[in-house]
Order: sequence, then structure tokens, then C-alpha cells
Amino acid sequence: MTNNESNEQGKPTSPASRSKGGKKGKSAKGRRGPAAARHESRCLLVQALYQWVMNKDAISTIEAQFIVDNDMSKVDQPYFSELFHEIPKKLNELDAAYAPYLDRMEDQVDPIERAILRIGAYELLHRLDVPYRVVINEAIDLAKNFGGEDGHKYVNGVLDKLAGRARMEEKQRNRNR
Repeated sequence: MTNNESNEQGKPTSPASRSKGGKKGKSAKGRRGPAAARHESRCLLVQALYQWVMNKDAISTIEAQFIVDNDMSKVDQPYFSELFHEIPKKLNELDAAYAPYLDRMEDQVDPIERAILRIGAYELLHRLDVPYRVVINEAIDLAKNFGGEDGHKYVNGVLDKLAGRARMEEKQRNRNR
């Protein structure tokens, strides 16, 4: 469903039509190598998670479709696959981690921004190899590309507060530099 605006039942598919930079959002602007590949993974991940939530398709079906429909040579495919399989498995944990920092009920958060929050929460809690500043900056970039007009501000605020709890020592080290 990544190439269509809606499916035959009229259900929305991917957020690609909302992207300001085309199918995958803005390019990896200045990123090279592994950083660019991770960025592209996250861009596809937002779309895949959105499709999973909106259409209730199986993870394996969506993943296979994304592999066929996208140029995966520019994507960190193992990273995409890890997050795409693990985020749904840890959904309750991830949602509970950022929920205290929301200013509304979770079901009132835009589905795109919720997908981005879940990616950020997963990375903050389970990918300690990714610096918290990178997690937040990537989430902001994703929200600018795919989210609503001020969605990036909301995502930034929520994930920054979560990082304060989940990565307290790392944030403290950065403040002391």
C-alpha cells in the first residue's frame, strides 16, 4: 500500500502523501554512509508502522512489500527489520514510557507522530548505541517530513522528557562537557 493514497476499502495507507519531500520525505541531508542508511530506515519505518496501525496488515506482509517497493540498497535493512519487528512486540512498554509526557490521551495523538514517538522510545530504551541527541534529532526530522505543521515540537518535547528519565546519565555527561 505504500504507493497508493488509500486502499480499495478507502482506508488510508502510508503517510507518503503528507510528506513534504516526496515518497520518503526529505533526503538524508548531509548524512553519509551508515548515518544516511539509518535515516532512510527510519523514514521507511514511519511509513511501515503507520500502515501496520491503519490497515492491520501482518508485519511480515508489510515488510516484504517494503522490500519489493523500495530501493533497500540505501537502507540499513537489518536496523529497519529489527525495529519493525520489535516495536510491535514492545508496544505496551514503549507507549507506557512516553505516556506520562503527553498532554492528551494517547489515542488523540496523530498516528504519524505516535509512530515517531514509538521509534524514538524504542531507540532511547533499547538502542543505547544510538546517542539520545541523535534519537531526538532524527525524530524531529521525521516529524517535520511526515507529521503535522508543529508536530516536530510536540515530538521533541515528549522525547526530551523521556530521554531525561531513560538516559539520565548520558544527558548529565553532556551537560557537564
